[in-house]
Parts: sequence; C-alpha cells; structure tokens
Amino acid sequence: MQQFIIRGGEPLNGTIKPGGNKNAALKMLAACLLTDEPVILTNVPDILDMRTGIEIMRQLGAAVEWLNADTLRVHAQNITTSQVDKQLAGKMRSSIIFAGPLLGRMGEIILPPPGGDAIGERRLDSHVVALRKLGADIDYDGVFTMRASELHGATILLPEASVTATENALMAAVLAKGTTVINNAASEPHVQDLCRMLNALGGQIEGIGSNRLTIQGVERLHGGEARIGADFMEVGSFIGAAAMTGGAITLESADPQYLDMIALVYERLGVVWETRGSDIYVPPGQAMMIQADLGNRIPIIKAQPWPAFPPDLMSIALVMATQCAGTVLFHDWMYESRFFFTDKLVQMGARITLCDPHRVLVQGPSALRGVAHISSPDIRAGMALLLAALAAKGETRISNVHQIDKGYANVEQKLRALGAQIERVEVESTAKEGDGLHIPH
Repeated sequence: MQQFIIRGGEPLNGTIKPGGNKNAALKMLAACLLTDEPVILTNVPDILDMRTGIEIMRQLGAAVEWLNADTLRVHAQNITTSQVDKQLAGKMRSSIIFAGPLLGRMGEIILPPPGGDAIGERRLDSHVVALRKLGADIDYDGVFTMRASELHGATILLPEASVTATENALMAAVLAKGTTVINNAASEPHVQDLCRMLNALGGQIEGIGSNRLTIQGVERLHGGEARIGADFMEVGSFIGAAAMTGGAITLESADPQYLDMIALVYERLGVVWETRGSDIYVPPGQAMMIQADLGNRIPIIKAQPWPAFPPDLMSIALVMATQCAGTVLFHDWMYESRFFFTDKLVQMGARITLCDPHRVLVQGPSALRGVAHISSPDIRAGMALLLAALAAKGETRISNVHQIDKGYANVEQKLRALGAQIERVEVESTAKEGDGLHIPH
C-alpha cells in the first residue's frame, strides 16, 4: 500500500502544466473502437483510470501503444470480443462508456457493472433510455447484455443532462442509420472534445457546446488525430493549492475559455487569477474572504450541470473555504456521499457542519494541523485532503492514494516542482481499503 507524507505550511510557487482532461481522455479512447483505422490521441493523462481503459481496449482486441509521455496510438482494426472483463470493469465508474461504441461497431456488448470510487449511487437509467431509443435491446441480471441488429436515428430526451449518457448516445448514433437528435444533452468541455474528435474522424455532429446535439449517421469513420483539452479539475485544484498556501503559480496551456463559472465561484471565496493567453497566473496574497449574499445572508455554492459549477470541484472549493473568512453552505444534490470525507478535515482543525448527506456548512478561517493518518475515499476528496495537508502545520500521512492517482497524473512530482514537501512511500497494508460502488438493478 502506498501513502503520501506531506509536510505542510509552506507556500507553493512556480510553473506547471496541467494534464489532459481525464473525462475526455477515457471517452475518446473508447471512441477509437468506432473505426478500424489508427487514431492518434495527444495530451493524454497517464493516470490510473486511463491505464485501466487501455487494458480494456487491449482485452477487446485493439492495439494501443504510447508514442511518447502523453501521446497514444490506438488501432482497433480487429475487435475480438464484445465482452468487457469483469475485473477491469469493476475498477472504474466510466466502463459503461464502452456500450455506445461497441453497439455501433459490433452490435452488442456484455458489460459487468461499473465500479469506481464511492461518492454515492450513480444511476445508469439515462444510458438505457438513450440506447434503447437507438434500437438496442438491453437486459440486466447482474450483467448488462445489450444487442442491436441495426442502430437507427431517433429523437432522444435524456431524463437528466448526464455526461456519460450523452457520450454513449453520441458514439452509438454516429454510425446509426438516419438522424439522431439528443435533447437535454450535457455540454461539458469533455463532451465537446469528444464531438470534435468524432467529426475529425468523419462524423457529422452539430450543436457542439449546446444542450441539443444533432447527429447525422455515416457509413464509417476513418482514422485521424485528436487533442485532449486541459483538465479543468486539475487546474481548479492547483489554483486552490496556490491560494491555500499563499503562493503564486502559473498554469500553462490551461484552456481558460472553460473556466468562467469556476472563476465566479472562486471569486466568492476571495480567490482570483489572471488569464495570460492560454495560461493562468494565480497571484500571491489572495483576499480569502467569503462574499455574503444580499442582506448579509450565507452564500450557497451549488453543483449544477455545465456551464454551472462542476460537481467534481465541490470538494476542492470546500477545502479552500476552510481557509477563507466567513461562512458558506455547499450543496451537492447529485451525490449523497460527496461530503462524507469532511470528518477528516474536522480532525485537521476545520470548522465544518455536515447538515445532511448533500449539504455542508463551512466556517473559516481555521488553522489546519497535520494528522498521523487519513485515508482518501475518492479522487476529488483525496485531492482536497492533499490540499489541506499542504496548508496545514506539521506532517500528514494520506493512505489509499491510488484513488488520487485515478484522476491526477504525477501529482507529487508536480507539487514538488512547486516546492511542496511530499513523498510517496510503500507501507505494509493493515486493512483492506475498498472502493466499491452500489449499482442499482
């Protein structure tokens, strides 16, 4: 088992480049199944979830090789099976994303329930609604069995603006006969990246960046090249690291065009940055003062579908708020376990009240102190605990760090480049640390 040992309390300063968007990379990797010609993916993050996705691709018969540190060549010339390995599917939440491309390419998929980190139930109903509209027969008896003799265009109204359901529908529809319209589609940057990739391979998708996507099915896709955008979750996390430690950080090639709502929310916490072309500069001496609502009411930061504040940054904004003067309420209606890591922040000295599974009240600023041992329950909570450790006085040990590795590539190297005192160590495991997920029937 691996742990991070962090000695905090020092400002972070310097320049780093954030990795590629994890949520784009995994879906664009799966989309390579839709063509029998080679596809080059650039700015690929070398994270644990990506490695699992590559294993799934190889198990299905695709040839995948790293051309350099952040470039993949994927050639799905021959797909030898449409059954996804149970153990691999159980390692990541997004394994459901192989449904759309395998239905489009092979007309079937057998998929065990997805696994991943434990932030609460993530329903798959929207995927089923979309894929059935396109002509798939779907059964679930502990394993998904999906088959379609022919996919056809359809008008789809998603029950929710689900990112992965939108992406599954896109990838199934791009080779379907006729025209598909997806209403209430997700429009996150990673959905846009996937749309642009599919168009570069010969797809016909209109409405990119909106909540209504129109897909004209084509006979086949060809090979090509696609770039994965910067991970705005990682960008938001390192902005938080700079603000919480009082340092100054430049983030290169950070795709600031996607950060408007994040900027609005961070500004309410007293954290601002400067856009310099494609780079972001976070200056020292942040105000770290929570802006009250009209009438001096406690402000509410609420997760919403894009272009509103992304749910995966709620944990980061919350830990930032522990260092800000004032009171703020966080509300994540999507995931009922998102805030269950806050007891660990309380251990470190934060003043946090867990109102219910979806709402947390934070009062700051609090002087954080290092603790002998805390465990990372999921990717974003793990990074939030890491930021708390960087801001805390003394030493903190964080275990279960593979959860952080699932979403952040080489995080300790990047932090050390900014002056952080952090090391990764091997320790003997004393307890089994699970990352299971309940999948509804």
